[in-house]
Amino acid sequence: MFTTRLDHLVVAAASLDEGAEYVRSHLGVTVPEGGRHEMMGTHNRVMSLGGDNYLEIIAVSPEMTPPTRPRWFGLDDPSVIRTLAGAPRLLTWAVNTTDLAAMVSASNIAVGEIISAERDDLRWKVALPDDGRLGAGGFFPLCIQWQMDFHPAGRMADLGCRLRGLCLYHPYPDWLRGVLDSIGAADAVSIVGVDDTADARLVATIETPGGMVELA
Repeated sequence: MFTTRLDHLVVAAASLDEGAEYVRSHLGVTVPEGGRHEMMGTHNRVMSLGGDNYLEIIAVSPEMTPPTRPRWFGLDDPSVIRTLAGAPRLLTWAVNTTDLAAMVSASNIAVGEIISAERDDLRWKVALPDDGRLGAGGFFPLCIQWQMDFHPAGRMADLGCRLRGLCLYHPYPDWLRGVLDSIGAADAVSIVGVDDTADARLVATIETPGGMVELA
């Protein structure tokens, strides 16, 4: 049996500087540089959100060699590219598990192929579809299994921000709850039904040094 926990929030942007400014304007903090993902041609900035949770700002790196496969988080998807050209956004979320193979097998929707990834001294396994698409448009989380004896959030900058909740507003809440329950992630978030697909969104409630903020 595997256990599943909310791992991190993913803010995507057309450029890393745009993403950093977006987070600064909302949360009032400047997220420091993280690193590069050579296998995906992306780079990021990261900060702790308390405990084993963190926030990641990710973007395609114009200086890196394009990968041989589609990038993760749908960053090569024309619709995602158009969206991020308008403004950065909270694109999706990620969970970690104690047994990624068991989670992938238990999921009642296709999660993708398990591949190994690394950055600096961080090692993890991640389940990715061949086309790199977002799971359920970003409502289904990226699924990972850390391969170290520590969680990386503990080494990230603590800028005084704390994740207080993640709410998924979805037109088919029962379906989404069932999908997340199959991977043990339903209790990690709140799920609220909406009548119009245009109202579907992810909303993270974050306590910041300046007060409570919603990042959507």
